[in-house]
Amino acid sequence: MAKVSPPYIKYLIYANVYIEGVVEKSDVIGAIFGQTEGLLGPELDLRELQRSGKIGRIDVKLKVEGKKTYGELIVPTSLNRFETSLIAAALETVNRIGPAYATIKVDRIENIRKAKVQYILSRSRDLLTKLVTEELPDTKELLMYLEYSEKMKSLIEYGPEKLPAGPEIEKAEEIIVVEGRADILNLLKYGIKNVIALNGLNVPKTIVDLSKKKIITTLFDGDRAGDLLIKELMLNGVDIDFVAKAPTGTEVEELSRKEILKVLKNKIPFEQVKSYYEKLEGSIEEVKTFREQKKIKDPILQKLKQIAEGIFKSGQVVLLDENFNILTKLPIQKVSDAVEQYPNTAYIVMDTVLSRELLDNLSKGNVKYIICLDSIIKKHPKINIYTIKDLDRV
Repeated sequence: MAKVSPPYIKYLIYANVYIEGVVEKSDVIGAIFGQTEGLLGPELDLRELQRSGKIGRIDVKLKVEGKKTYGELIVPTSLNRFETSLIAAALETVNRIGPAYATIKVDRIENIRKAKVQYILSRSRDLLTKLVTEELPDTKELLMYLEYSEKMKSLIEYGPEKLPAGPEIEKAEEIIVVEGRADILNLLKYGIKNVIALNGLNVPKTIVDLSKKKIITTLFDGDRAGDLLIKELMLNGVDIDFVAKAPTGTEVEELSRKEILKVLKNKIPFEQVKSYYEKLEGSIEEVKTFREQKKIKDPILQKLKQIAEGIFKSGQVVLLDENFNILTKLPIQKVSDAVEQYPNTAYIVMDTVLSRELLDNLSKGNVKYIICLDSIIKKHPKINIYTIKDLDRV
């Protein structure tokens, strides 16, 4: 039997609920437990948390107006700030209560231990950026994906070449130059925002100009191609101050937070290694050949890439048929129902992270490809799953 409330409440989650129909409180509670079951793993299963007293009784207040129901949810927890933020974000994944379409939006998290909550948060990414201030435990894989999704939203285009960059590239005195957008997205995931990408194997004039007024650190892959890129920058007039490299045989886009911080801490003044790059044999053509070998040879992805670029940072989903005709474009919250309405959907491009629950819903149709920001599951027996980082290699 669930306890009435946790023995020591740390946070209260406040959320508003909007339902396109008339329902009871028991319908709301049942939808929350049912639709979040298995989504967060056994450690953060709501039923188990309530049995153990870490989640208190969910208070539901509803008001019926015509054929619609409005209300407020209050969820008391004794979890830490990371887990509480994740639970709050999970509430927003509930999209149906009883027979009716519904929306749950988190209004705020109140810290009971302080006189006043420091920030008022309405969405999952705000909860993470305001409340998650410590290094995340390795076991919180899903939380890292949510943070990754939020950080991706801060990616900007900089200079006339529209280079991918972090939001602090203009005001930062020191900047990090990486090869491509996938590298930037990985650094943004860990809060490193003073970063800009070459976005190709040619040296953009914007990078040359920035090097004359800012401290430049290069951060490339730990292979020969990475060394040749540094040489290329040097030959094209980029004033390099420091060199940082991914460990041998690894790529910047796959580095963990700990590895990134380590290589940046151990960066080497360029003057100490300049002679090595001056004597380094080889040309940028080698890099082009190496990159060509890593490309994903898929004509379908080639067509879907343009659509993905078009909806990036829009919060939208595009459904296409077998002939790449757009069936519909809609907000991410309605994608599950839309697939039922459009059974001939073959391709889906979405500006969000692909969760297990969403993938389960989409796999019931005839979907063959899904393009997303990132995915909890990388492989599926029926669906080809690609992320926006994969598109950089198309």
